[in-house]
Amino acid sequence: MDKTPPSKDVLVRALREIKELKEQLAAARQGRNEPIAVIGLACRFPGDADTPDDYWRLLAQGVNAIREVPHGRWDVDALYDPDPEAAGKMTTKMGGFLPEVDGFDPVFFGIAPREVANMDPQHRLALEVSWEALERAGLPAEQLLDSETGVFMGVSTGDYAQLLLTQTDLEDIDAYSLTGNSANVAAGRIAYALGLQGPTVAVDTACSSALVAVHLACQSLRNRECDAALAGGVNLILSPINSIAFSRMKALAADGLCKTFDAQADGYARGEGCGVVVLKRLADAVAAGDNVLALIRGSAINQDGRSGGLTVPNGPAQQAVIRRALRQAGVEPRQVSYVEAHGTGTPLGDPIELESLGAVYSVGRDKEAPLWVGSVKTNFGHLETAAGIAGLIKIILSLQQGLIPPHLHFQEPTPRVDWDKLPLQIPTELTKWRPIDGRRLAGVSSFGFSGTNAHVILEEGDKERGRQGDKETRREGDREILPLSPSPPFPLSPSLLATLSAKSEAQLREMAARMAGYLGQGDVPSLEAVCYTSQIRRSHWNWRLATVVDEEQVERLRSMLAAYAVGEAVDDLVVGESRLNQPPKVTFFFSGQGGQRVGMGADLYASQPIFRRAFDECAAAAEPYLKRPLTDHCFNGVRGEMIADAAASQVALCALQISLARLWQAWGVEPDIVLGQSLGEFAAAVIAGVFDLETGVALAAERACLMADQPVKGAMGVIFTDPADAD
Repeated sequence: MDKTPPSKDVLVRALREIKELKEQLAAARQGRNEPIAVIGLACRFPGDADTPDDYWRLLAQGVNAIREVPHGRWDVDALYDPDPEAAGKMTTKMGGFLPEVDGFDPVFFGIAPREVANMDPQHRLALEVSWEALERAGLPAEQLLDSETGVFMGVSTGDYAQLLLTQTDLEDIDAYSLTGNSANVAAGRIAYALGLQGPTVAVDTACSSALVAVHLACQSLRNRECDAALAGGVNLILSPINSIAFSRMKALAADGLCKTFDAQADGYARGEGCGVVVLKRLADAVAAGDNVLALIRGSAINQDGRSGGLTVPNGPAQQAVIRRALRQAGVEPRQVSYVEAHGTGTPLGDPIELESLGAVYSVGRDKEAPLWVGSVKTNFGHLETAAGIAGLIKIILSLQQGLIPPHLHFQEPTPRVDWDKLPLQIPTELTKWRPIDGRRLAGVSSFGFSGTNAHVILEEGDKERGRQGDKETRREGDREILPLSPSPPFPLSPSLLATLSAKSEAQLREMAARMAGYLGQGDVPSLEAVCYTSQIRRSHWNWRLATVVDEEQVERLRSMLAAYAVGEAVDDLVVGESRLNQPPKVTFFFSGQGGQRVGMGADLYASQPIFRRAFDECAAAAEPYLKRPLTDHCFNGVRGEMIADAAASQVALCALQISLARLWQAWGVEPDIVLGQSLGEFAAAVIAGVFDLETGVALAAERACLMADQPVKGAMGVIFTDPADAD
């Protein structure tokens, strides 16, 4: 056996390979635990909670949104009987309902009216809310076409199919009856409508479906299967059949109230709604300048297995799924200060959940920092398939506000648990959310009656700094503030272009009314942010309006939009329909000298970071050729006078045109054709990619110096203006 020791080279190579393997292992571990950013969300919940702002008002004000079954769903009185043993009857008339579920704009999504007639309203609602979530995330749909964006949608019930079967002749069944009522199409239709090519999955684990969908979306992002994801759940109550079945199970509260954790808990109220969040890996969200609303630190799912019954909760399984989520999040149980519980209001399930929460979250917890526990089901009932997303969005909004909403219908704690031994507290009023170790962390639980459990750990987003496009921002409280530009060298009143667009004039007026309402709330971060979002972070349609306003003219813009919304003629508001079926060809033409004046570009330099950055790069490239900085030539002096230095004037025009082109490109306007005349040829060559910026500006500067009969000493070498000087 050869006992010759390995050579030094072999050892070095082995050590290098070990180091590389360790780095790969560390990267893989980091990827498995990478935070997931929530960058957008949208919702339709009972109590007119149709927007995140409306939802927060419902939560903060402790609104009870339970109501009687809406007219037109079924004959409430005929089907009601308080006796749970009564065949074919339901024990309650109450629940958490959306006011309208039959409205839909098929033209907007390019869907034929005939197809819509056989489409489950759950599909329609999920599509609408997904679109809105993307808009709120600032991701225009056209930018996602053919992208690796995933869709994970919790959906379960088939009430609409039941209605079609009972109300439709068999001869009227067509292909749309199948695609319109298959649960899997609820997710697939979203991907089809938006042209998304990431993983697309419909999830049905009963009541935990939406939170399981969020977990799967996070896993898909961490595994690099997709670069962005839509995740959520939808539930509508269109048929009485399931309510009758739940009544026979004695699962429903007679008064329609989820009295979660209370001694009077006697079942839950059924509810309906839809919620969707937009997710990205945190690093990608930061790089793209997305607003980070909250972070998903960890998540986990498991199964009850052999419990006390098919639909009976399993305490040890609940504890296990919570611990696994905490491990992935890298969070200690004591650091979590709030949990949005599954908490349906059943006398059996609530105590099991409380005991499980106490067993896990009591570890290392300071008695002075109890775990707050609440359930949004006390506001509007159990949304079943959409329950988990309702709880998740509640936590996100609460983290943003730094407040814990009140938990309703809690009068007397359930005697089925020993409260003295549980480090838990129920918030019965709006409560300040105090961080632990400087962090606000929360958990949300969702348990399906199928036995599938899910738990997610969230943390507030960075409230000190955000990004919006190219603009760095800061926050004061819950308001996002755009920084002031450096003081310009001339008096400046930068104007803003306010725009809106829609697919029809009626929709444009509706959008104007909504924007006017938003501007009238008195809590608008800045008109600059509003204008930026509408222009850069929204899709653009044929019907458009535009006007020019100043930063301080919020009320003027609000009144203009409000007037247009009700059909009044408004001066200074341009409204029209673009009839261009194809985007026009764009030509950038770069001119020669003639307009070089002191102050040109000063407003843009002061107000547009992209323009300023490009101009500064040009100035740096021109510095070796000029007697003083290009910015001095352009911005110091009597505004409007010709730039005195002949060489600087030509370089200034080149720099101005390159910077303008870069700004247009940043706004999404790319040239199909680039032309240049005289010194404009250098700027055109830079934008066309013939030269890099430094080379193009240096060539323009050398040419300008030669024409001005000035000696040139720059990056391109020494050029003599007089052959005699060569000696």
